[in-house]
Amino acid sequence: MREIDIRRALLAKMQEMHGDEPDTLIRQELGLCQGFARVDLAVVNGSVHGYEIKSEQDTLVRLSGQAAIYNRALDFVTIVIAPAHAKKVSLAVPSWWGIWNAIQADQGVRFEASRAPSRNSHIDGYALAQLLWREEALQALADRDLARGMRSKPREELWRRLAAALTIEELGSIVRDRLKRRSSSLRSPE
Repeated sequence: MREIDIRRALLAKMQEMHGDEPDTLIRQELGLCQGFARVDLAVVNGSVHGYEIKSEQDTLVRLSGQAAIYNRALDFVTIVIAPAHAKKVSLAVPSWWGIWNAIQADQGVRFEASRAPSRNSHIDGYALAQLLWREEALQALADRDLARGMRSKPREELWRRLAAALTIEELGSIVRDRLKRRSSSLRSPE
């Protein structure tokens, strides 16, 4: 079973689960921490839930590095794996990550949850703020009267200011809103 087969099935599953929710964004390849890692699929609604795919052809060499970044910025993570990876993955990822097994079936790929995800309680505000573009970060600061002296600063300073001034909940709400707005502005008119 190839990664593309799992990805297509996962996209279809997410469309089935969230397709009729107007406030939900389903996005492939969401870059985190300035692109140091990309989660294969993200579902953005009242949280950001990342899905990482590991097919039979994938090794788990990069998983610890990916996990370190995902753990900093995502509310929930589910790893979707080929059965060959089951034993190693359950020991390699944090206990709050969900695990889905991708099983080859007659009608394509089906998913079996072997562990449900829990909410990440250790999000790093700076990593979360990095999901904002510079202008979005500046606008978030301006909306809260925190932009004084910040307009000419590099984006890293804006992210630091947001992370220091806002709670994770406040910052998460801003990030989710901006990701959804950004996505809707990129869609072609119907």
